[in-house]
Amino acid sequence: MKISVIILNWNGSAMLKKMLPSVVHYSQEESTEVCVADNCSTDDSVSMLRRDFPTVRLILLDKNYGFAGGYNLAIKQVEAEYIVLLNSDVEVAESWLQPLLHYMDTHLEIAACQPKIRSFVFKDKFEYAGAAGGFIDRYGYPFCRGRIMGDVENDSGQYDTIVPVLWASGAALFIRREDYLNAGGLDARFFAHMEEIDLCWRLRNRGRGVVCIPQSMVFHIGAATLKKENPQKTFLNFRNNLIMLYKNLPAKKLKRVMRVRVVLDYIAALSFLFTGNFKGFKAVLQARKAYCKLRPSFLPSRQENIKKTVVHHIPECKNYSILWKYYAKHQKTFDQIL
Repeated sequence: MKISVIILNWNGSAMLKKMLPSVVHYSQEESTEVCVADNCSTDDSVSMLRRDFPTVRLILLDKNYGFAGGYNLAIKQVEAEYIVLLNSDVEVAESWLQPLLHYMDTHLEIAACQPKIRSFVFKDKFEYAGAAGGFIDRYGYPFCRGRIMGDVENDSGQYDTIVPVLWASGAALFIRREDYLNAGGLDARFFAHMEEIDLCWRLRNRGRGVVCIPQSMVFHIGAATLKKENPQKTFLNFRNNLIMLYKNLPAKKLKRVMRVRVVLDYIAALSFLFTGNFKGFKAVLQARKAYCKLRPSFLPSRQENIKKTVVHHIPECKNYSILWKYYAKHQKTFDQIL
């Protein structure tokens, strides 16, 4: 098997009915399989898939392992050279796999890539979670070609070049199975959010490349599992971002970055409070508390990452503050920031 497209599902029967037909229809290349890994759904997902999508391979998990744990278990059950982690709320375009496959087959130094990700609702706009490839700033804040903070650009072809990125979106992540396994896969302790950035950062530290290939395109609904304002999503994003920094930053940067993040995180918490979002305020405080509690358990992972690091300067880890450029200098697009 050359490619296994794996969609992780939990109680998403309605979403699968809507989005899976495009994946099945446009993923019929030779030696390609479409799989749904079910995180022990309690709705009719499994029976619906057996009835309406008989060509789709079902991987049944015994409980909800979250995004990271679910994919780790599913990937152990496939044997393809390449795997695609595809969100259940993604519609794919015609010939979406060919540019990704061709590039990866001809660039052996690249471990992972992503297509251009547009909004399913606003077809001409990039989608928040990935757009045309991801970067992080000096304090660990992710941003993308096509999305800076909450500002999402229209796609007019301005980011149609293939470029190195730090991270490829977990909404549509095309990756060599060997690289995935060698790097330890997604960190299941994250449960959800930031785990694909952590994985790609580990790969970049170890000398492997990550790119965006805009000649392939998909359309993502976004926030289909946890809405943007959901306090659980806020908690996971803040907690996991701190854990990711702890795992991957070199020692000479870690203390300085974490000191600044204390200040920035409390500013973020107060901004939630002053806008009447007490649950968001509480989620940020809980995230910091959880990070401090969990940090010792991540020390072995940090030590392993540092030991296996061979690239000590990653250009896609930017040495500026995206918050300063966005709020102080009013630079709202990726081109303006460059």
